[in-house]
Amino acid sequence: MLKAGVLGAGHLGKIHLRLLQESEKYELVGFYDPSKENAEKVAEQFGYHLFDSIEDLVDAVDVVDIVTPTLSHFDCAKIAIEKGKHIFIEKPITNTLQEAEAIRTLASQNHVRGQVGHVERFNPAFTAVKDIIDTPMFIETHRLAEFNPRGTDVPVVLDLMIHDIDIILSVVKSKVKKVSASGVSVISETPDIANARIEFENGCVANLTSSRISMKNMRKTRFFQKDAYISVDFLEKKSEVVKMKDAPEVPDDFAMILQNAEGVKKQIYFENPKIHQNNAILDELDSFADAIRQDTTPIVSLTQGTEALRVAHQIIDCFSN
Repeated sequence: MLKAGVLGAGHLGKIHLRLLQESEKYELVGFYDPSKENAEKVAEQFGYHLFDSIEDLVDAVDVVDIVTPTLSHFDCAKIAIEKGKHIFIEKPITNTLQEAEAIRTLASQNHVRGQVGHVERFNPAFTAVKDIIDTPMFIETHRLAEFNPRGTDVPVVLDLMIHDIDIILSVVKSKVKKVSASGVSVISETPDIANARIEFENGCVANLTSSRISMKNMRKTRFFQKDAYISVDFLEKKSEVVKMKDAPEVPDDFAMILQNAEGVKKQIYFENPKIHQNNAILDELDSFADAIRQDTTPIVSLTQGTEALRVAHQIIDCFSN
């Protein structure tokens, strides 16, 4: 079992602590949190070992799980990597692109693995259909959340939209050609609502909307490709696939048939893929353990985390233009 320690014992940090303790692939050694009051409270309540400093924790583990505020990701990762430790780092990988590039370089120089916590890659609604998504040409995403003061230290693009940016970059096998966006600050100092359009060299277009001041929560993405439409509800963990195939000569009575202007007939088929319920955070942590053990590239690599951040900053840059 890999010895793991957690940096940060906030809301998400406590979830990581619990899951690492439950995992069969890690031995949870302990945690560190800069807030003495919070750290002692968590240690007393759950019995986790509390370290006196980041350095003490890093020295005692094989894997450092960084679940601190985004602004501190770089400093925490640098300490861990320079001591030769593998890092799991929550999304976004860092606050700036320069920091992300530096982390990638450091990890390569020190021969350590790194994975970024883009947890939606492990959402069962997405994993059920990801192999069906093939050369999508239009993608539409809506990620809406009720207001929560947590996360407002960064723009909504880095807080919410980056999940969808990562998903889109993972399925569109083409380079980004153009990014345009608009954002509005309502409560926070940075945009709370944003809409972005990403155009790819292969002609694919993605339209993304994110809000953290909505009346209801929604996390839906729709992929349109030749002869198929795929819908993924990340919140309800449901997916639907609608396929069009050439209509048979003699369709049955209940078949849905469409005929275009040229007289070509297509039959519509509806599929509801089987969803295997899981704990996505546990799955992403366990998959990282597998990557370390097998010396393979993690499912969400530092490079992919950096590319998602690159596009996110291209979107943010549009707000000031």
